[in-house]
Amino acid sequence: MRWSRYFLPTMKDTPAEAQIASHRYMLRAGMVRQNAAGIYTWLPMGLKVLSKIADIVRDEQARAGANEVLMPTVQSAELWQESGRFDAYGPEMLRFEDRHGRTMLYGPTNEEMITDIFKRDVQSYKNLPMNLYHIQWKFRDEVRPRFGVMRGREFLMKDGYSFDVDKEAAELAYKKVFISYLRTFRRLGLTAIPMQADTGPIGGDLSHEFLIQAETGESEVFFDSAISGDRAFTEDLTSDAELEAAFDRLTSAYARTDETHESALFDAQVPEDRKVVSRGVEVGHIFYFGTKYSEPLGATVSNADGQDVPVHMGSYGIGVSRLVGGIIEANHDDDGIIWPSEIAPFGVGIINLKTDDAACNEACDALYAQATAAGLDPLLDDRDMRPGGKFADMELIGLPWVITIGPRGLKDGMAELKNRRTGEKQDVALADVLASVSAG
Repeated sequence: MRWSRYFLPTMKDTPAEAQIASHRYMLRAGMVRQNAAGIYTWLPMGLKVLSKIADIVRDEQARAGANEVLMPTVQSAELWQESGRFDAYGPEMLRFEDRHGRTMLYGPTNEEMITDIFKRDVQSYKNLPMNLYHIQWKFRDEVRPRFGVMRGREFLMKDGYSFDVDKEAAELAYKKVFISYLRTFRRLGLTAIPMQADTGPIGGDLSHEFLIQAETGESEVFFDSAISGDRAFTEDLTSDAELEAAFDRLTSAYARTDETHESALFDAQVPEDRKVVSRGVEVGHIFYFGTKYSEPLGATVSNADGQDVPVHMGSYGIGVSRLVGGIIEANHDDDGIIWPSEIAPFGVGIINLKTDDAACNEACDALYAQATAAGLDPLLDDRDMRPGGKFADMELIGLPWVITIGPRGLKDGMAELKNRRTGEKQDVALADVLASVSAG
């Protein structure tokens, strides 16, 4: 993409309403624009990052055996009334009537709807286990939306739902999702700390939330630094026994929050030199709630004995749009964003220092074509403006690598290559610069 043809409206100054780093940089880097309190338009670069995150989530869901569906954003109130949650959910749920006077709602979550979908077509335990998910926009009417996409009213969420014949199978499904979430966040450049959590309005008696380190986090997090080296983050667990063992390790003595009273185990089992105290931002939450929804909504299957039993269920959420903000909170400096390579909006930036120089234009165009052919997805800054502004904007948007071409270096066949994360700069032969980027 050529910057001159891309809608990327960067801002030099920080808007007064932006209180945290991710909100500041998402506005300044032209990723989003606010339409109403807690409601944003995603501009091209922001949408590109959002889509990359969603694709990684999809990839790991497929790897875990989940099937993708797409449920509507608007739901009938009837199912929620049957489950007993319509009145219990609270004012965060947006309720309204259609033209026929039927009560509708803008879905904050989908337990009722997915249960109804399941019960219509699945009647036997032989079709289980089953895990269905979608990535869909949600709306929760937060009383005080703030911090940009970190606590908005409209947000993109991956919510998944497991169905099993009994509690034992359902808990195994829960643990499989738990491990798959660790892998998902690791691919996004994050080490997510799993914490035992309250179930809230979702219900049930087993729940974990996943937090990433960020100075502006909502909770104080205590965790064992060894957690990042656990093989559950990176290796395939080939048996149920391995999965159970990994789950037990990661939910026992590795971590707690200031809201968790079970601190004695952590304090006793984690060596002092491995204890880390930080702030954490929630980016995922999972629940096992048994038959809370299947019983009132009549979702049953015949078991191996021919008896009709209510299915056991779990639900599993990842805040896809919130992750954009969370990743920035964990990856930025005073100059702007520092994107992990797998979700960077572009793989490499190319700065043309002198757009009125024919040799610079020719070299930049050739390098741009080569980078495109190599699958590096380049962004060429071909704007007619001062170099200082180009450098500042490129730092702000945080691409992993930046190649700068100017008349002076070009005379010797050289370009400057900068690593955004380390700040390291080196002069590299123009013919070799893309190989250096690919080598990392």
